[in-house]
Amino acid sequence: MNSTDDQPFRDELFDDLHTAGTCPPMTMKGTIDKALFLILIVSVSAALTWTYIPGSVPLMLGAVFCAFVVGFGTSFRTSLSPVTAPLFALLEGVFIGGFSGWMEILYPGIVAQALILTFCVFFFVLALLRARIISATEKFRSIVIGATGGIILFYIGGIVLAALGISFGLEGVWGWLGLVFSIVVVIVAAASLVLDLDYIEQGVGHGLPKRHEWYAAFTLLVTLVWLYLEILKLLVKLRILLQSIRS
Repeated sequence: MNSTDDQPFRDELFDDLHTAGTCPPMTMKGTIDKALFLILIVSVSAALTWTYIPGSVPLMLGAVFCAFVVGFGTSFRTSLSPVTAPLFALLEGVFIGGFSGWMEILYPGIVAQALILTFCVFFFVLALLRARIISATEKFRSIVIGATGGIILFYIGGIVLAALGISFGLEGVWGWLGLVFSIVVVIVAAASLVLDLDYIEQGVGHGLPKRHEWYAAFTLLVTLVWLYLEILKLLVKLRILLQSIRS
């Protein structure tokens, strides 16, 4: 899971390397425990939202906006992650619960399928990394970050245009083109897992301060949530397409 040996360890998030050895180090077990804790928060929050207030658009929009603000702040102030990561997980759980409940009403059984596929993709990526079939090289990292940035800008542009009453973008196309777009986004989200897992392994290997466990768990959660939502949307598009073909 390490980057290739000829690539320097140059992530700006590792500015704390000079403190390595002067405080408790980041460990694999500690990071996994925190990631599981964040997933538990998301699960409980989502389950409660799904049970009591599924499909509430104002609640979902409020939760996702607050989650974006918290996540953005966490990315720039990693020292806050012990507090902001659980808060982000709580907010994301509210959004996921509401959105998933809504999708389940429209397409029964689709949420279970999306969850299973999400974890299948995660373990598949992990297996590829363990087998050294793929690795987070500098070229791979640049491609994934560039693709992710492009997707984010595309989504933001679509939201802005939608607010102006303009229909735009592949995201709104319920056909083969929209399906292909969703497949590409799922692949990029899966590739982002490679960067997250590499971050964890390098952080542990370089003895980063223990607080980085929270940030590493946070980044992994962000990608897993993104992957789940994109797979869910992909399955929705696939069902709509299949229904149109049958009719």
